[in-house]
Amino acid sequence: MFDSSNSRPSRPRCVIVGAGIGGLACGLRLAHAGHEVTILDRHAAPGGKMRTLPSPAGPVDAGPTVLTMRPVFENLFADVGERLDDHVTLIEQDILARHFWPDGSHLTLTNDRAVNADAIAEFAGSKAADQFRRFCTDAERLFDAFDAPMMRAPEPSVAALTARVLRDPGLLPRMAPLSNMRGDLRRRFDDPRLAQLFGRYATYVGGHPGQTPALLSLIWRAEESGVWCVQGGMHALARAVADLAQTKGAIVRLGADVARIDVSENRVTGVTLQTGERIAADTVVFNGDPRALATCALGTGVAHVAPQTRTTARSLSARVWTFASTVAGPELAHHNVFFAADPDEEFTAIAAGRMPADPTIYICAEDRGQTRPAPETERFEIILNAAPLTDAQRPDKEAQTCHQRTFPTLARFGLTFTPEPGPEALTTPSGFNRLFPASAGSLYGQSPHGMTASLKRPRARTAVTGLFLAGGGTHPGAGVPMATLSGAHAAAAILKAPIST
Repeated sequence: MFDSSNSRPSRPRCVIVGAGIGGLACGLRLAHAGHEVTILDRHAAPGGKMRTLPSPAGPVDAGPTVLTMRPVFENLFADVGERLDDHVTLIEQDILARHFWPDGSHLTLTNDRAVNADAIAEFAGSKAADQFRRFCTDAERLFDAFDAPMMRAPEPSVAALTARVLRDPGLLPRMAPLSNMRGDLRRRFDDPRLAQLFGRYATYVGGHPGQTPALLSLIWRAEESGVWCVQGGMHALARAVADLAQTKGAIVRLGADVARIDVSENRVTGVTLQTGERIAADTVVFNGDPRALATCALGTGVAHVAPQTRTTARSLSARVWTFASTVAGPELAHHNVFFAADPDEEFTAIAAGRMPADPTIYICAEDRGQTRPAPETERFEIILNAAPLTDAQRPDKEAQTCHQRTFPTLARFGLTFTPEPGPEALTTPSGFNRLFPASAGSLYGQSPHGMTASLKRPRARTAVTGLFLAGGGTHPGAGVPMATLSGAHAAAAILKAPIST
């Protein structure tokens, strides 16, 4: 490729719309490969959903909190000749999570299967411990079987997955293809509390346990393999990738709101900002919810991309509190779950678009599990599952109700915060829709419901020449490791694609 203005070789130009972890991972690889990379984001900091909000104790994470699959991040840095540990400090958590139920029972799970089995035996009896061991073995076998042909494959197919099962027919009964997670777990565990606990992993991909395929119980294996917290908060990981991308030559422009992806004869030519500035490009990577393309939020030239997102059901949203406070009550770990008494009622309400009267409440105690003792005033992120918006313009006046259903519920567990946060500390589904346009407030893109839902997500390649996708709304799916893998898929597709000017 040559620049005719000065007859010297020029580099392929790539614009990445969105500085979420998928776009950053893609941009870092492309910059390392010699591309001229410009990363644009409408927000004031990189990270996308890996964002923070201010508090008297410092920035509080207000997005993803659980980091698993460390090799994904080690590979990202290794692919550009760097070491992960030289750029970010990850602290492995001995305690995966503490779990509490309204009847006063509690269970702590660790990163040691044998220790967990002993804890479950004490919690629910020896039979429950045996059931747990079998569940772990099955989840590990399924994870190992589908990691390569599904999660790490840029173009997974029914044929490839079928071939994998045919090589190991014993996978089929473990997949429980005709079951959802809730039904399968209730058959696996006699104790309903354990079925409720492991059913919660459906929400990791934005699903309801009663509608998410039983196969996705393999998510437990990713967590059992190790959970880390990031020194400085989850956003520090995004910042480290952004900084390294800039060291490799990428340009990161924040506060740059893209109005349109420019297309001529079904080929991208660049992007136009809300200010009217135009940036030419040979390739464009959209690191946002693909639904924004299909609904013309980025112009009519890309409206035929990801058409399924216009009609496919959306994944869950959330109501998220971020604040600093002094806490009293049960001893917290970094990750904590306070379960609803009736999980069926909880998810029935969410499916109907209502706020559950008795919600399950997740708490990330950000200053716990670090290398230093937690301060008196700690930073917290509290997450309650919520329905996405059915009408993106619906007024949202739910802060008072959400407060009443969060903090009095926790008080019944003996957990109190002084002071309690005000409405300014709450992000609602409508707030997420404003932060991430055309998402309808959904945090995970398309719904994971249905056995083939994972195969219906948009892929890195699109029908527009030079336009690629990355992020949690594309294959392989939601979550920080999956979004990071999507960036690898997009970069690989671009590096293989012929560039024409």
